[in-house]
Amino acid sequence: MSTGKRARLDRIGTNGKILNVPMDHGITIGAVAGLRNIESTIDAVTRAGADSILTQKGLAPRVHPNKNGAGYIIHVNASTTLGPDANDKRLTGTVEEAVRLGADAVSIHLNVGSDSEPRQLEHLAELTADAAKYGMPVLAMTYARGPGIDEHDPNSLGHAVRLAEEAGADIAKTAYSGDAESYRDVVESTAIPVIMAGGSPGTDREMLENIRGAMDAGAAGISMGRSIFQHPDSEAMARAASSIVHDDRSPREALEIAELESLD
Repeated sequence: MSTGKRARLDRIGTNGKILNVPMDHGITIGAVAGLRNIESTIDAVTRAGADSILTQKGLAPRVHPNKNGAGYIIHVNASTTLGPDANDKRLTGTVEEAVRLGADAVSIHLNVGSDSEPRQLEHLAELTADAAKYGMPVLAMTYARGPGIDEHDPNSLGHAVRLAEEAGADIAKTAYSGDAESYRDVVESTAIPVIMAGGSPGTDREMLENIRGAMDAGAAGISMGRSIFQHPDSEAMARAASSIVHDDRSPREALEIAELESLD
């Protein structure tokens, strides 16, 4: 691994553990709560322990002044919920642009098993080759999504994260399988770090238990968006998540630390 890539990886996590808050959702679903005044949300979650923020390239000027020294990842593909196929992600940025905009890593989304998988796989391979020239880490968000596919099936998730490694990514992000035992099979399907995707928001208790399960399974961390930035107290939720990822706390302890709702 190049010195530059190692240095950039260190900036998006802490001691090998990653709490990333993706906020690229505006291009997909619009300027929802938590993203309208994204500056204050970024400030809150990074003060609470988020290691890195992720957005599309156009928001870079709004990210840097408010991230409190946290790392920054630029996402390079997207689709919208208004378009004909939300699974069909198309390129929105390049590694060179990410370098110019001060990013510490780039990320790309793949829907493994979808009709658009072949194009997305080509884009991942091209991105990893380009990123290697710059010593830029690549986070591959590989989801099991397509006709007849269970998005939480551990075998499909394991295939998805292995695909990320095979195509040259440095980190794989995928959905949670529902329990620590089956997620361990997912994590062990690849030699690169796996981080858990937050998915659709649930209760505070559910989300923190998912984080605990993923960490117990050997995950390197989490990348949780809506459950944090759309939370009524995004700072508190980020603090709770950080206490599990970085301090090995239980969900109950995390809720107490963040002064969120009781587990009872």
